[in-house]
Amino acid sequence: MNKYTKEAFVNLLEDKLTRKRRIHMEDASDKDLYYVIASIVKDELTPKWLDTQEKYKSNETRQVYYLSMEFLIGRLLESNLLNCGLLDVCNEALREIGRDPEEIYKNEHDAGLGNGGLGRLAACFLDSIASLNLPGHGSGIRYRYGLFEQRIIHGNQIELPDYWLKEEYPWETRKTDEAIEVHFGGSVHMHKKSDGTLEFSYHNTDKVMAVPYDVPVVGYQNNVVNTLRLWSAELPQDESDFLSEPSSQYYHHLDHTHSVEQISGFLYPDDSSFEGKELRLKQQYFLVSATIKGIINKFKDEHNLPLTSLQEKVVIQINDTHPSLAVPELMRILMDEEGLNWKQAWNVTTKVIAYTNHTTLSEALEKWPVSMIQNLLPRIFMIINEINERFCQGIWFDHPELRDSIPELAIIADDQVHMAHLAIVGSFSVNGVARLHTEILKTKEMKNFYTLYPRRFNNKTNGITHRRWLLQVNPCLSKAITEAIGPQWVKQPNKLISLLRYSNDRPFLEKIDQVKRENKQVLANLIHKQTGVTVDEESIFDVQIKRLHEYKRQLLNIFHVIYLYNELKENPSLDLTPRTFIFAAKAAPSYHLAKEVIKLIHHVASIVNFDKTVNGKLKVIFLENYNVSLAEKIIPAADISEQISTASKEASGTGNMKMMMNGALTVGTLDGANIEIKDLVGDDNIFIFGLKADEVLNYYKNGGYVAKDIYNTDERVRKILDQLNYGEFGAHEIEFKDIFYNILYHNDPYFVLKDFDPYIESHELIERAYRHKKSWQKMSVTNIAYSGKFSSDRTIKEYASEIWKI
Repeated sequence: MNKYTKEAFVNLLEDKLTRKRRIHMEDASDKDLYYVIASIVKDELTPKWLDTQEKYKSNETRQVYYLSMEFLIGRLLESNLLNCGLLDVCNEALREIGRDPEEIYKNEHDAGLGNGGLGRLAACFLDSIASLNLPGHGSGIRYRYGLFEQRIIHGNQIELPDYWLKEEYPWETRKTDEAIEVHFGGSVHMHKKSDGTLEFSYHNTDKVMAVPYDVPVVGYQNNVVNTLRLWSAELPQDESDFLSEPSSQYYHHLDHTHSVEQISGFLYPDDSSFEGKELRLKQQYFLVSATIKGIINKFKDEHNLPLTSLQEKVVIQINDTHPSLAVPELMRILMDEEGLNWKQAWNVTTKVIAYTNHTTLSEALEKWPVSMIQNLLPRIFMIINEINERFCQGIWFDHPELRDSIPELAIIADDQVHMAHLAIVGSFSVNGVARLHTEILKTKEMKNFYTLYPRRFNNKTNGITHRRWLLQVNPCLSKAITEAIGPQWVKQPNKLISLLRYSNDRPFLEKIDQVKRENKQVLANLIHKQTGVTVDEESIFDVQIKRLHEYKRQLLNIFHVIYLYNELKENPSLDLTPRTFIFAAKAAPSYHLAKEVIKLIHHVASIVNFDKTVNGKLKVIFLENYNVSLAEKIIPAADISEQISTASKEASGTGNMKMMMNGALTVGTLDGANIEIKDLVGDDNIFIFGLKADEVLNYYKNGGYVAKDIYNTDERVRKILDQLNYGEFGAHEIEFKDIFYNILYHNDPYFVLKDFDPYIESHELIERAYRHKKSWQKMSVTNIAYSGKFSSDRTIKEYASEIWKI
């Protein structure tokens, strides 16, 4: 039941505009209304935020801290209104005064705190933790600049600064009184005390202040408000130390001033240089040092317990390897600042820290040069080195069968510190994020670690918050679902399975189909506004939206488009259901081949979209600057969800879950969570193709396959590659030589050609299925019905009961 009537909310808007912005309603801009509504929501949730903190403190509850370098939270106004129970009345009030709610909400800039699936997963998890009334908080960095704003000029990706904080961010609260000092560099002095124990002191370190900015995480209509704490790097206020230093330190001080600004300056600085690598390492240590010191300060303030009991009240979940320095930093604080001995500190650390692995890609399993950690974090390196020595000795004496494997298990090897190894050795839980991914970790990538710690490894298949990705982004579909099965699914997403009863109900199927058509019309309007291209909303909307990476195989998708174009050019009367291929993706600034694929998509689009002989049967759309808000527009309109990564490479995927939940059908490899989707919906409600994970891994083990054999035997493939090689889709002949040579002369490392034929076959099946409207609608409803399994509520319940014990 709404707290406000429509009229009361209008009056509240008027009052706030007058008092906060000093303007009348008729003079208020959309931005004025955005800030005023945010202020109303903040007033609504602040008492609940304080009550939640007080409840955790008085109950002496065990709390979870989710450490992540990314939190891709998107815009918060609409979701906070929804979770506070004010969205409907706010929308009604805005329409009453002649304003479009969507235009108001668009004034919020997407927070530049994340890049892709890792960060969006973290955001979904925080939503579920709060909505399930669990004591858990996020901890990240308050980057001033996000990844980048993407612009496409003549097909080329151009990166512009994403200064998302240039205007006031209404959701954050600065907590200067809880700032924490973080130290870099300097030297470590060791002293032997009278009792024989060692004492360490630090000299000439560079100090950085970590200032917390707290963002509320609002549970769904349950009065719970948890916290996302974002740390900002600032210079210490007291400069007197510097003024007393010799003048030779002046330039060092200037360098340090500049480096402090950089720490929370950019999300993922370019690490192709030494300076870029060092900055990333600084960011990672800055995050874990500030967070862990804050956790320990809070523990000492709230609990009358010794630090040897820290694990009774605290769990730290590290999201991927980026926060792995939490292991040695917690050891350092417990020993050097709190007086515990090594055995006590190690016992606490390995009961507090849990690690989520997100990848099997070797380039994503972080390694840092020994010299870099020694220079930047000398005491931390000493601790890592000691952990490594004890770990390797333990294997030598306790597991003689693994002695030959010590070099590949060691935390320090080949002059590199292996962060995944550090995280595994220093934690009590190691989880993968989909069933296949966890099996690959256990049986292949981390097989020897699994031999050492079989009880430590577990699976937690990823999930998405259905409140944002269905209830918020697709209100018409949500309404149709509620009318059919009741509202219980909003708090119990597994209730969506009741939709199976309606999979043959013609009125319901037609209603779902009507919702999809309306969503496609909305997206078609957006496409026309952004690109000038008119698309047919009756066509199949075939969607691939994700980070641009070779293993995700946007290249296979655009090869399929070229194949269809070639078919239509040879036979313009070909009976082909019209297709609209929709791409959105950012490529890392230094990732040349990924940027070449973006350019290829644009060049193909510039030819296909304006060739009258294909008679509008094919359209290719690339929507620039992919982010959460754009995804919220695309996903409800998708007919086909492209999940075509090279098998074994995608740990889980969550875009597959979002589109499934909105009624799209998946075409995909047996990779990541696609396997679990297939197991639920059955072979008849998904389009699976291509090599399996074990086949891919066997090819890698045995030197791959010969890509040229397919080039020489498949006329379709040869024609596509020759078109690239001879400049048919480029401004000049050598435009896409790099793609051509990577496929044929680097032997197609991601099996694009090997999977080409089965991929084409799958799309033939898709077209045939789409022509049978009722059958397609039934498949769509079946996917929605089973999607409740992929709510992050289910995932978080598993973390809470099996890992965190909260």
